[in-house]
Amino acid sequence: MALSPSTRAPLADEVTAKLRSMVHSGEWPLNQRIPSETELIAGLGVSRGTLREAIKALAHSGMLEVRRGDGTYVRATSEISGAARRMYQDHTEQHILEVRLGLDTQAARLAARNATADDVTALRGLLTTRDQAWHAGDYDTWARADWGFHERVAQASGNPLLHELYISFGPALHQDLLTQQGRPGFEGLPLEGHEVLLQAIERHDEEAAVATVNRNLNSCAEWLGA
Repeated sequence: MALSPSTRAPLADEVTAKLRSMVHSGEWPLNQRIPSETELIAGLGVSRGTLREAIKALAHSGMLEVRRGDGTYVRATSEISGAARRMYQDHTEQHILEVRLGLDTQAARLAARNATADDVTALRGLLTTRDQAWHAGDYDTWARADWGFHERVAQASGNPLLHELYISFGPALHQDLLTQQGRPGFEGLPLEGHEVLLQAIERHDEEAAVATVNRNLNSCAEWLGA
């Protein structure tokens, strides 16, 4: 949906919507620099002031980050994720875990109800990658695969709003996993909430799915309090 140049500059909210769609669709990937101001002005047919106003709006929402002298980068895929990123900085790991408990249990219940064969295959692949990365000592890949598994469970729930909310936990959880990995005695491949959850999803057993998530997150809470 391209904006056509006209005799007047489009309103800033029209340009904001266009930029937002490029981020949300993945045309501008997360953590990557967006095209230069000159390129965007030419491509959208807008004034410099209108473009800057649109970028400022998305920067305020947390989707974009303007780095003086370096360009503008994608920091979140939606306003929800952007706001969540800022909020998590002001809350403890315990607070985040308590909110996750509500989202994870509902995601697990709905995934057990709605997951497709493709979802199950994707989840199994992520656990395989996670296990291999852990044993190889590739902890960054391990953390990404672990997070990817949980995010895919939320996607398999069939509820796009729940999935969007869950995505917002990504950066916080990824960093938290890497921090915990360095603590002595940390178990990087728990069965609860992972293999056991996948088995429950494959059986379409909603209660078993919720139960294993509860056991996993309660174990995490005990670990954080240790």
